[in-house]
Amino acid sequence: MIKVGVVGGTGYTGVELLRLLAGHPDVEVAAITSRAEAGVKVADHFPSLRGHYDLAFSDPATAPLKGCDCVFFATPNGVAMGQARALLDSGARIVDFSADFRLKDIATWEKWYKVKHVSPELVAEAVYGLPEANRERIRKARLVANPGCYATAVQLALLPLVETDHVDHAHLIADSKSGVSGAGRKAEVELLYAEAADNFKAYAVKGHRHHPEIVESLASLEGTSGRKLGLTFVPHLVPMVRGILATVYARITSDTDFQALFEKRYAKEPFVDVLPPGTQPETRWVRGTNQCRIALHRPLDAQTLVVLAVEDNLVKGAAGQAVQNMNLMFGFPESRALGQIAVVP
Repeated sequence: MIKVGVVGGTGYTGVELLRLLAGHPDVEVAAITSRAEAGVKVADHFPSLRGHYDLAFSDPATAPLKGCDCVFFATPNGVAMGQARALLDSGARIVDFSADFRLKDIATWEKWYKVKHVSPELVAEAVYGLPEANRERIRKARLVANPGCYATAVQLALLPLVETDHVDHAHLIADSKSGVSGAGRKAEVELLYAEAADNFKAYAVKGHRHHPEIVESLASLEGTSGRKLGLTFVPHLVPMVRGILATVYARITSDTDFQALFEKRYAKEPFVDVLPPGTQPETRWVRGTNQCRIALHRPLDAQTLVVLAVEDNLVKGAAGQAVQNMNLMFGFPESRALGQIAVVP
């Protein structure tokens, strides 16, 4: 049994994390922080958690986080980097949902996130938390940078391709769609129901923060050194609450059995499901689960491979992957507390 602290428990990823941890037999949640809701019972703020949590939100400044074995930061960018050192020194291990430790290139991080990084010495130590690529490093890590939601889906669609020489690595395209919960639990005009409903739009076409994360992570994989990796990534907002569909296009340079390639690559992965040939996955197939489901297509037998990947942005794209990383870090079965079946309809 380990003691866990959650910093930032009132956002969508925070409450999703609490939902998953409530079913984890090896976890005791000792602290859940929120400056705005300090003193309020967690179950009063989130009635969905009634009967599972008797804690009240505590102020981050006084919360007993240093007595925890693992601390999750479900906070905006810029928070974890200021608090991580003290917690690591106390013996805690950290899983950070934000982008604070995802990029090794500090200058690139500061360019995209528009603030100075206050803990650059921890960036080198942090392990990027994509288990399908970094499982053994995650097991030994003190500090794990949980991947972004888009970055998770796109990378899982691309891993078997960038690890081999069957497609053009310099001209990859990822066309991705996400529900409104991906923007977080906040009041913004573009996220209002009247703005997002009955609408479909692209955004950040000139550049999205997950682009350098995807490229740097894929370029760091064993066997990809020296290869030019070019990616066009365009995100879209669709009028649904949760879910991501990433459609990835790659130009085929040498014929191979791509279905067999993906099935072999993910054969032992508990949370990547390679679907039968020709399947067209839907986001509701993974709603509420830690699964990423992938299907392959070669339209008209042309020289373009189309990879479809669906995930729940709040689970495999955030809180579920964070629990998966915690399980690895503490030697628990990797799939513990993550066996949920998708909610349909």
